Amino acid sequence: MVRLTVLPPLVAEQLRIQAHIRSTHFSTRIEGNRLTLKEAEEVIQQGRLIPGRERDVQEVERYYQALQQVENWVECDQKITEARIQKLHAILYTGRRTKATPYRDGQNVIRDTNGGIVYMPPEANDVPELMTEMTKWIQSAKEEIPVPVIAGIAHYQLVTIHPFYDGNGRTARTLATWILYNEGYDLGKFYALEEFYSEDLEGYYEALVTHPHHNYYFGRNEADITPWLDYFLKGMSVVFERVAQVVRQKTEPGMEDPVAQDLLRPLDHRARRILGLFAQQAIIQSGDVANLLGISTRQARELLSNWVAQGWLVVLDTSRRGRKYGLDEKYQDLL
Repeated sequence: MVRLTVLPPLVAEQLRIQAHIRSTHFSTRIEGNRLTLKEAEEVIQQGRLIPGRERDVQEVERYYQALQQVENWVECDQKITEARIQKLHAILYTGRRTKATPYRDGQNVIRDTNGGIVYMPPEANDVPELMTEMTKWIQSAKEEIPVPVIAGIAHYQLVTIHPFYDGNGRTARTLATWILYNEGYDLGKFYALEEFYSEDLEGYYEALVTHPHHNYYFGRNEADITPWLDYFLKGMSVVFERVAQVVRQKTEPGMEDPVAQDLLRPLDHRARRILGLFAQQAIIQSGDVANLLGISTRQARELLSNWVAQGWLVVLDTSRRGRKYGLDEKYQDLL
């Protein structure tokens, strides 16, 4: 139903932006990020700096950048590879302008608040082979296994291998979304699976524990993960139904507008994402574009110049430093 529903273009873009903001907020919140949803939105859309919360701000910025990178890979039909998973982790953990993260070269242990061992992942020497096997399996499994099941297994397996010293949970959740997007389960990119996990954090962690022994080599590597897959698929069902409800609320008869579709067709994903900003504000600047797309202000200025040349943006203030842009009159009608 969602895939076949025609929404006003700016409504659709705003739903996509909000879904990515919610994914970012709830996934980082699982790892202890202290920002509220409103603060995360202000960081992403306005570049807000929050004194005393610098690390939290950086985590939010980087997770949002990682989701943008996933979208770019999907649109460019790039396969899921080990190198890209390592690059994905690097963006999540360090930022966009960094080299791919190498696999850990030593043992790490997950402990509870009392110092007890919760999980001991495989030895570092085994990580490269395990990651190679997992990546090859992701690429070939769709011939025999439903895509949502593949996404759930990949999520579980990456957390179980624990290939990096930190940031494995964020990488696993982003990888699951990447697999779903890649195979057409994007649902307009209106959903945030991370919200389901954050609302049921105890259930999320319990579902991931599929064997009573904490050591990977003493059962965890051969555990029955059916309970985890049941949990993962239930989460997809709940979140997808929420999206359907939102779409139903925003759908009105006769929304299919060939003129609007003709105006939108030449715009790439970045242009459409910026178009969504105008649902909230009448004027944008290069800083708005840089913050939303996770690019430099120089790149933002270049994009804005191109969009003015395409005819859907107009310059409202020609000041070199504070140049302001608005929608062309034809595109204002889309509002």
